[in-house]
Amino acid sequence: MEAHPLLRNLFVSLLLTISAFAQTAPQKTIINAGRLLDVKSGRILTNQQIVIEGDKIVSIGPSTSTPAGAQVINLPNSTVLPGMIDAHTHLTMENTKLGYEALGVSVPREALMGARNARLTLLAGFTTVRNVGASGYSDVALRDAINDGDVPGPHMLVSGPALGITGGHCDENLLPFDFHQTADGVADGIPAVQHKVREVIKYGADVIKVCATGGVMSKGDDPNTSQYTLEEMKALVADAHRLGRKVAAHAHGAQGVSWASEAGVDSIEHGHLMNDDSIATLKKNGTYVVPTLYLTEWWSENGSKLHMPDFIVTKMKLVSAQSEKNLQKAFQAGVKVALGTDAAVYPHGLNAHELAVYVKLGMTPLQAIQTTTINDADLLGWSDKIGTLEPGKWADIIAVDGDPIQDITTLQRVKFVMKSGQVYKNETKP
Repeated sequence: MEAHPLLRNLFVSLLLTISAFAQTAPQKTIINAGRLLDVKSGRILTNQQIVIEGDKIVSIGPSTSTPAGAQVINLPNSTVLPGMIDAHTHLTMENTKLGYEALGVSVPREALMGARNARLTLLAGFTTVRNVGASGYSDVALRDAINDGDVPGPHMLVSGPALGITGGHCDENLLPFDFHQTADGVADGIPAVQHKVREVIKYGADVIKVCATGGVMSKGDDPNTSQYTLEEMKALVADAHRLGRKVAAHAHGAQGVSWASEAGVDSIEHGHLMNDDSIATLKKNGTYVVPTLYLTEWWSENGSKLHMPDFIVTKMKLVSAQSEKNLQKAFQAGVKVALGTDAAVYPHGLNAHELAVYVKLGMTPLQAIQTTTINDADLLGWSDKIGTLEPGKWADIIAVDGDPIQDITTLQRVKFVMKSGQVYKNETKP
């Protein structure tokens, strides 16, 4: 006897519901870690089991029985810790295309370079980055492609074009007057900078990047010289914060560092030419400094091979002569430090070399690791998602051979990378 149509439809609906639930039930993964670094305390916990459902950590504790049907990853000879974070990258740029070489790179080409560099950065153990400055919103396109699963890469917070004054570090100064070329982020005066903040947010910016002083890679400006006025930066920061965006300020020179901090920016990028007064201002205001120090070491060894214009070479020597000394003073003064590398000024994928510089300048290995985990998570406003291995946070997990608390350079050789519960690299020893 044929079932009543209503009962038949109810039965079909129930089957579809069960099927949909089965398809969307999160995958359960178990990581059995021989050693796990608690980046808050510095303790190494042994024989820990991390239970992951979907993209999040569910529990962490001593190894127990394995739930039926779970994917199991055994890392008995490795040290597991949170995925690292880089608060200052330029994934859509290359160190082989700086200066005049950059004029030949289109925005679509930048986005495609970004896809390659995003993968390199992720495989190096950096599961989250803040990208601060990109032409034509190429970093917005890259972030969205990663989020949609089109290409592998880290979680990204992006700025789009950096805000800067006419003729300043973040303008396009390489072309003559005939081209009438102006960079996307240029804005002068309080109404204009307010409008530009709103514009870059409209087109996808998660964070605002502003150039408070001259820079190294730009023509015709001085890294020691402040660019935006204090009043302009105060207006810029007020709009950004009201609209829920943090502000990262490129600043080398002392006055620009102090003005940016007094204006309320969330981080100073570089700070290579700071003095005692500007360091004291950062400490007073609780402003993070993002040091980007390894780049000077890399350039001292490899810069001559790039055949850069003289204006870049001269300014790189200027900041290199003072950067480590000044940042060491900031470390000793207790200024908050968040790891950032300026990757693109040197090759992508070498980001973890930054940590060894911090240790050389007096940080303990644990303090250095905290700059790329706890501190960066705080600066990005994502402490509830990343920075530590805890239930409820994203399953962003890396593993290395050896003990990074004893040898910080082990983080230059990451063997295992998981982002949001998905394994992207596993070269661990069985």
